[in-house]
Amino acid sequence: MEPTSIELGTENLVSLTGEVREPAWLSMAVLRSMPQRETTVSFECRTSGLRRHYFSGPLLIDVVGSAGPLFDPAERKDRLRFLIAVLGRDGHRTVLSWGEIDPEFGNTAALLAVSMDCRDLDGQSPHLVMPGDRCGARHISQVTDIRVCADDGLWS
Repeated sequence: MEPTSIELGTENLVSLTGEVREPAWLSMAVLRSMPQRETTVSFECRTSGLRRHYFSGPLLIDVVGSAGPLFDPAERKDRLRFLIAVLGRDGHRTVLSWGEIDPEFGNTAALLAVSMDCRDLDGQSPHLVMPGDRCGARHISQVTDIRVCADDGLWS
């Protein structure tokens, strides 16, 4: 199912698709309209050493939750079989489990950052920020796509 609502303009849009009720195209303005969180992260980059940045943006759980993931709300653990794949413009990608960012389980405060070091990321698209990661490999710059998928295909 493809996103049904497109906010036109000069902004880079993020596609939010997969096993969700309401696929969407997300603009930076839409992401800024959501409740914002702030975090400072430090990570060790193999090529440039220790890096420290300040980010703000909505929690990833709120962003993907707004699309209505297709898990059974009556079954508390059903959401634990869902995965979130994130793709950046440069092809860098990662996969997260729903459980690691869900407040009832792993509670990692992953952000879809709209600003970095107090500078808007409007010309770049949002960044996925994973606080607590030691090397920052799951930090995805210029996010273009987010897909929510159940693990059903792994077991069939």
